[in-house]
Amino acid sequence: MRTITLEEHFATPGFFDGPGRELKNRAEKVGGRYANLIARLCDVGAKRLAEMDAAGIDMQVLSLTAPGVEQLDAAAAVPLAREANDYIADAVKQHPARFAAFAAVATPAPAEAAAELERRVRAGFKGAAVNGHNRGRYLDDKFYWPLLECAEALNVPVYLHPTPPPQPVLDTYYGGFAPLLSEMLAGGAWGWHIETAVHVIRLISGGVFDRFPKLQVVIGHMGEGLPFMFQRFDIMPPAVTGLKRQYRDYLRDNVHYTFSGFNFPPAFLDLLLELGGVDRIMFSADHPYQSMPAARAFLEQIPVSAADKERIAHGNAEKLLKL
Repeated sequence: MRTITLEEHFATPGFFDGPGRELKNRAEKVGGRYANLIARLCDVGAKRLAEMDAAGIDMQVLSLTAPGVEQLDAAAAVPLAREANDYIADAVKQHPARFAAFAAVATPAPAEAAAELERRVRAGFKGAAVNGHNRGRYLDDKFYWPLLECAEALNVPVYLHPTPPPQPVLDTYYGGFAPLLSEMLAGGAWGWHIETAVHVIRLISGGVFDRFPKLQVVIGHMGEGLPFMFQRFDIMPPAVTGLKRQYRDYLRDNVHYTFSGFNFPPAFLDLLLELGGVDRIMFSADHPYQSMPAARAFLEQIPVSAADKERIAHGNAEKLLKL
């Protein structure tokens, strides 16, 4: 069975002199897993391919790791996005059967981001990756609509990846605890999944999918908690929201969902039941933050038919990304 994973990360050496500086500082102070993580993020060659082979992963669709370029000002974000895209374009060129890529886009400069996305898609990139809000500003803001209009026109998706909440939210929700506990609560244990779910709800609430009805967004982690709430959103009818449809209609028609390290049977079943099938579910591993072998083993055991498993493993990604 062919396998394609969609939330797989890389970084450039220059990234660690900018938005990735915190991870670099930890690696220099602590070493160990942090130093290993940096090495694995920057490797888009033989070692990564060997790990993929060992895990039974045929192709990775790569994106610049969080926090991406979204927390930079425009002057810094534009060249760093371009550098990251050049870096990964070279890896895809060398291994076209094993790698594809989402483009990094400088959301602080939407016109430049749209131009970069179009240029990269024309060269074979499969969409855009956006690491959450831009200094507390979300993609429902009309400021970003040139980028979303471009993605819809090009018929490519936007992969919306988590990032920590804005600082006031961090302070209010997660302050007052031991620093490490606050960091973990605000991050992968809870906060950035809820943050991404809020971002998707803002996209719907702000009328983005009414303005761009063909726009497709991809989120990871079995839906960032949203599937549990599909039916609850029905308490807000279009007469109240001003939208053309119910929230769950947009969540079923404009959003796709990947595993990305959430190898949990109940979470998968909830997503499957709320979507009513596998058409919008895609495989991912969240490399190098999570285990590719564990993801592959989980894929084998999900309770769906062989044909549906093939669609999750590769067929849906091939259709969406035109692979």
